[in-house]
Amino acid sequence: MDETDVLVVGAGPVGLTAAAELRRHGVDCRIVDRLVTPQHFAKAVGVQPRTMEVWDAMGMVRAALDEAVPMLGQLFFVDGKPGPRVELALPPDVPYGFAALPQYTTERLLTEHLAGYGTPVERGTELVSVEQDQDGVRALLRTASGSQELRARYAVGCDGAHSLVRKAAGLRFEGDAFPEQYMLGDVEVGWDVPAGYGIRATHHGADGRVDDLLVCIPLPGRGRYRMSMMVPDELSGDDGRGDGVEHGLESGAAPDLRHIQAVLDRLSPQPVHASALRWSSTFRISHRLVNHYRSGRLFLAGDAAHIHPPTGAQGMNTGIQDAYNLAWKLALAVRGIGADGLLDSYHAERHPVGAEVVGRTVRHAREGVPADTGDLETILRREAQLLVGYPDSPLVEPASGAGPPAPGERAPDCRGLDRALAGYPFRLFDLLRGPRHTLLFHVDAAAPDEHVTTCAVAALSTAHGLLDVYAVLAPDAPAPRWRLPTARDTAGEFRRAYAARPGEAFLIRPDGHLAGRFHPPTPEGLATCLRRTFGTG
Repeated sequence: MDETDVLVVGAGPVGLTAAAELRRHGVDCRIVDRLVTPQHFAKAVGVQPRTMEVWDAMGMVRAALDEAVPMLGQLFFVDGKPGPRVELALPPDVPYGFAALPQYTTERLLTEHLAGYGTPVERGTELVSVEQDQDGVRALLRTASGSQELRARYAVGCDGAHSLVRKAAGLRFEGDAFPEQYMLGDVEVGWDVPAGYGIRATHHGADGRVDDLLVCIPLPGRGRYRMSMMVPDELSGDDGRGDGVEHGLESGAAPDLRHIQAVLDRLSPQPVHASALRWSSTFRISHRLVNHYRSGRLFLAGDAAHIHPPTGAQGMNTGIQDAYNLAWKLALAVRGIGADGLLDSYHAERHPVGAEVVGRTVRHAREGVPADTGDLETILRREAQLLVGYPDSPLVEPASGAGPPAPGERAPDCRGLDRALAGYPFRLFDLLRGPRHTLLFHVDAAAPDEHVTTCAVAALSTAHGLLDVYAVLAPDAPAPRWRLPTARDTAGEFRRAYAARPGEAFLIRPDGHLAGRFHPPTPEGLATCLRRTFGTG
């Protein structure tokens, strides 16, 4: 029987992220997918700024920037008349903008990134069954050459809405389906709509409800869009999956250009002709959330754990962050140095995020995005997934009233950090790019060298050495005498971004969330916080 540390089931963006992050953290894994070849569909196309930050930390953002196109905003049309124009503009403290990238390109980039670790995707390999015991999981795989048994310490189900891993775990997938049926098409049009802007055109019936819909998301290429709309009667029908989960692309009759053109004739903001149909499909939407993201040694991520309307391009991005949150924790568990409750924190942190996303996208699908309250910057930051946080996590320090950022929140980037041997300024994210925790000391002229060193030694010992430590020097702080990597906050951006007090320390997790802030830091306080994550080994 073959053995591995972690079996990842499903080679979509979520499974590929899980496998790549496991390999970056030094864990042996195998990733299998029942499809012989990848699907060439532009299903999920919106890439949120937070996902770009994740790809930056993973080391693959350059490839994504080369392939993606900017999403600059959205134009609304209501009953044939121009409506609001929303600009997707984020403040300068956010390093990346909103983007559009076909899912098949995202999967190709992640597959290539994973191959850099020597790990291929095992295609044409279907999970038939999975069972777990006290020491691991036993999976039965079906390949073209026959059946194969695999023993793993853990399994991660990234196998979509109809997840076999979820069913094997006996978990509930509670929710319901929308009655409407939709269709998608990847086409080209020759209108003069501003490049980089999406289109949302609606028509309301006599009862005030939307009875016709056109949503167009720009894709790489001249005049190319992924268009979604309500399905005509001649294409509607039952997909017949049989498991009660009506979600995703369906296998029935696919729309052709005449179906898409008919909707454009009714709702397009200007007369236009559709051409170059690359692919099309009908699809249904459900909203469901699994009752638990973990069952023993089985974990769920992405659509296997949560499905919801595509409003706001939240699904794939939420799944990628599921995988990003889980991988570093599994790595510590595999190494035998994770604290007892470390793996339980995955559900504690990500299940509330999934619940919020499902609830918000359902509300937006039924009432529209303007139904949300709050200022535009807050709304955009939430849609960008920059406000995702874990304030109630068992791994983070209780909030002390300092900040933002507070413990559990995303650690923001900042610019203008100078390093002695570099002739150019650094970003803080340059220091956080490693696969380990990072401890930052904000050092001013009065900080005693010996105390900082004592704190750093205690933290390194508790973290089994899996900790990067930096001193971020105030503009007027003298060069320290200790042998500790330093960066000077010449422009004061770090102090402002973190509301940093003199002598304060910040502990940042491998997934870029703040585990704690300490003022003043003590060896005992840092060690106590780290013991929430690290066991004694």
